[in-house]
Amino acid sequence: MSTAVLDRRADHKVARGIQRITSTPLGRYQSAVIRIGFSATYLFFLLRELPHRHEMYGPDAPWRWDMAQQLISNNQSFTALMWSDSTVWFEIVYAVALVSAALLMVGWHTRAMSVLFMAGVLSLQNRSIFMGDGGDNVIHIMAIYLVLTRCGRVWSLDARRAARQERAEADGQRRPVWGNVAGPVLWVVLGVVLIVASVTDGLGGTWWLPTLLWFLWVGEGAWWAVNRAPRSQSRILLDVVANLAHNATLVVIMAEVCLIYATAGWYKIQGSRWQDGTALYYPLKLDYFTPWPGLSDILASNGVMVMVLTYGTVIVQVAFPFTLFNRRVKNVLLVAMMLEHAGIALLLGLPFFSMAMIAADSVFLPTVFLVWLGGRVTLARGQLFPGRIKVPGPRRGEDDEEAPQHSDDGGHTLVG
Repeated sequence: MSTAVLDRRADHKVARGIQRITSTPLGRYQSAVIRIGFSATYLFFLLRELPHRHEMYGPDAPWRWDMAQQLISNNQSFTALMWSDSTVWFEIVYAVALVSAALLMVGWHTRAMSVLFMAGVLSLQNRSIFMGDGGDNVIHIMAIYLVLTRCGRVWSLDARRAARQERAEADGQRRPVWGNVAGPVLWVVLGVVLIVASVTDGLGGTWWLPTLLWFLWVGEGAWWAVNRAPRSQSRILLDVVANLAHNATLVVIMAEVCLIYATAGWYKIQGSRWQDGTALYYPLKLDYFTPWPGLSDILASNGVMVMVLTYGTVIVQVAFPFTLFNRRVKNVLLVAMMLEHAGIALLLGLPFFSMAMIAADSVFLPTVFLVWLGGRVTLARGQLFPGRIKVPGPRRGEDDEEAPQHSDDGGHTLVG
């Protein structure tokens, strides 16, 4: 085979790769699961701590408002709770964080809700930095990443509304001038808040957060404007930018998950208790980490099981980043890690940490499995509410691009 033919084939593959990452938001189902998982985790956390919210983040917190103000003046972090020490303002911020988490979970105006969700997470966590744990750190990071993803393309109210508009246009119905009124109203309200926060220097001392918020706000306004003419060149350009940001962020999320497990596993290897296989025994004997004392005692009394789980935890965490290019091994370790976090939630009483890590792990779930799972959920919902749920068939063009797990050269996607 001549060198010219090989060069043409290589150029063709490169062109197809560029076309794919610019024209399609990859991992639509995975990003939807991440959106649902993290928003549900934080929603349940806020609901559980609703009676204790004042002691954790509010006016009765041990980390007083003036102490938090001194710390934030040094580290330049963002929290809307520093705008006022009023109890009423705290209740407003807490309510916004709770409502935005619920609306992001169901996918209502996902982009705007993801921004509010990020602001709520940063505001509460940066107000009392000593209240969090590893799960809170993961939610903190992922809340920022979610803003840059197109995580509402499936399994969301936005997707249902978009499908309804497509059907109406296919039937020859004219698109309304304003369309959905809630979107422009949200844009105007959030713009006023952003302007006031920028003028009063309430966005923290970092450069990236104001830049990100202004970029998103202007971008959403431009998106609404060009959306009046769906086939315009401006719409195509904005689609390409959004797809690039989504796909790049998805890669960063994958790298973040791998980094979490790699660092956790290699640090464990250095510990003597992990080396001799007894590390799991000690938290099972701490009252703080034993919601089910009887179950913890049974497990702690079995030395072989303790050793197997201790070594298995280290092996899975260290090995996982090296298995991403072998789909079968990766899926096996992925199931093992999710079961591990489910065990942590049950045995150690850390449900929100486990939910956050399982949501992060979901970025590597196979697309075929998620499509199948979504179909099962839809059918079950249709059986519970007969006559109200209509199961649509797959649309050509979108699902056909997501389902394949193998490329022409025999490889496979990291999320597939």
